[in-house]
Amino acid sequence: MYMNSGYLNNSLIDFKDKSRPLIVGSCGTYRLSTHPKLPTYRPRGRLDFQILYVSAGIAHFHFDNAQNDTVVTAGHMVVYRPKEFQKYEYYATDQTQVYWVHFTGGNVKNILRSYGIKDDMRVCYTGTSLEYERIFKRMISELQRCQPDYEEMLSLLLNHLFILIHRQLSAQRLLKNEYLDHEMELAAQYFNDNYNTNISIEQYAASRGMSVSWFIRNFKEYTGTTPMQYIVSIRITNAQALLETTTYTVTEIGHIVGYENPLYFSRIFHRQKGFSPSAYRKQTTKKSQR
Repeated sequence: MYMNSGYLNNSLIDFKDKSRPLIVGSCGTYRLSTHPKLPTYRPRGRLDFQILYVSAGIAHFHFDNAQNDTVVTAGHMVVYRPKEFQKYEYYATDQTQVYWVHFTGGNVKNILRSYGIKDDMRVCYTGTSLEYERIFKRMISELQRCQPDYEEMLSLLLNHLFILIHRQLSAQRLLKNEYLDHEMELAAQYFNDNYNTNISIEQYAASRGMSVSWFIRNFKEYTGTTPMQYIVSIRITNAQALLETTTYTVTEIGHIVGYENPLYFSRIFHRQKGFSPSAYRKQTTKKSQR
């Protein structure tokens, strides 16, 4: 097993210090190759914050209680907050390498939030990067050498790490939003092109590789309405236009916009507009004759 670490003032005791916004207390790395297992168990947690970066292999984390087993793969970071239950293991067979940093301060919560690390975030994907490793190694060196202004340098290095994490999280959100916008735009266009056919929301979602509930939720966020409400709105809007500008019967108009049953069409139209189709046509005809 390879390990390398550094501690502020050479103290291995965790501490809480609000005298400055951000204080790095310790930093280190573990790499397992021959030692079979490296477990950590802190049922009452620590007084400070901790970030662990899995740079290679996998690690096993037990959030909240010892029974939960979450496998965290390379390219992820784990965040622990003060007094949170901690239990995790590294195994040599997994060829695990992990970097870690403990920190405290009077403004840590707000700093983490400002970099997109939400209060309930346990694990976040950051990707594997030599830049992360360079920052951790530099923090270890600063803690070991204690050169002038090293405590300030440690804070700068940790902030550098936060910035890289924030950029990765922002890029993921951007990609997700672009994907969602594209998919919801496709769906809206499909419904516009096919509103007068028998559209199955379930079949459409499946054709795009989405669950029905996920699709409906995101479509509503995108358009402000559910897929079926969106389709009904298009049908009734076009029915209005036909009632105002053509002499087609109500039954014919119902068929044109996608309703085979004229009674059902009239019921839906009345629910949407407050008038039956016939009453709506009479009203608009009177207005045009004035």
